[in-house]
Amino acid sequence: MTSTDTTLLEQPRFCGIPTFMRMPQASAPDHFDIGLVGVPYDGALTVRPGARFGPRELRNASCMTRAINHATGVNPFARCRVADLGDVPFSSLFDVPQAHAQIRQFLRPFFAAGKKLVIAGGDHSITYPILQAIEPAEPLGLIHIDAHTDTWDQFAGSKFSHGSPFRRAVEDGLIDPKRSVQIGIRGAQNTEEGWRYSLDQGMRVLFIEDVQTLGIPAVIEQARRVVGDGPTYLSFDVDAIDPAFAPGTGTPEIGGLSTREALQLLRGLRGLNLVSADVVEVSPPYDPSGNTALVGATLMYEQLCLLAEAPRATS
Repeated sequence: MTSTDTTLLEQPRFCGIPTFMRMPQASAPDHFDIGLVGVPYDGALTVRPGARFGPRELRNASCMTRAINHATGVNPFARCRVADLGDVPFSSLFDVPQAHAQIRQFLRPFFAAGKKLVIAGGDHSITYPILQAIEPAEPLGLIHIDAHTDTWDQFAGSKFSHGSPFRRAVEDGLIDPKRSVQIGIRGAQNTEEGWRYSLDQGMRVLFIEDVQTLGIPAVIEQARRVVGDGPTYLSFDVDAIDPAFAPGTGTPEIGGLSTREALQLLRGLRGLNLVSADVVEVSPPYDPSGNTALVGATLMYEQLCLLAEAPRATS
């Protein structure tokens, strides 16, 4: 089994080019099995901007990454060739559909080559073009961990905001709502549209009160049952975490998951047929301690461990 060149992990953490998890850089699909990609775009936010700086700070925080997961025993770098593929380049920042097209254009060759990606946002609108770039043969299952359902129709005249990616994905047949679970939903809204759409389409919506009542093991069991054995995408909005632990995000909602609960939840997804994953909405301007970037980088590492164990993660 081919492994990653981990030479950079042996260097002092403050040295060298700050790639994701200090991994080697690559661009050709035959040089890696799992790629780490930045999408520095927040042109579809509805309130506080800043997630465009997320990938850069996630790279900086990820210098703290070590190889072996103490809880699961997984060393993703020994199982697979992991590489930093750089950032999606943008030339149309002020045209959301065109920016989304550039995300698709950059990512599509990697997915077409059968590779898996861990993607750092950016705002949550980027998940829609990511799913389009995957071009699944059949609708994917979805595990969506977030404070918000992101299934509203439009905002301020746009149908492509960070509050709409999963509605667009359902409409396009990219995800199967009956194989989709949304975990940690909370916060008052001016309309029930998002909640109602998710429920009416057959998504399993676990509000934070459900999570508290059921407990994380039961939530894991429900998520695994909903998505089953089929190909599934994993999306983690950092605002699922309580802002006491992760204040650096654009739409914070109090009363969320703790970091310990988030790790337990992700580790409970081992063995699922995950095709790729993302961590979005880390907004460094609202992250005075850098803790949110550390949380986000750690979530990316946990996702990497999951993908390294998932079917067809190696070549």
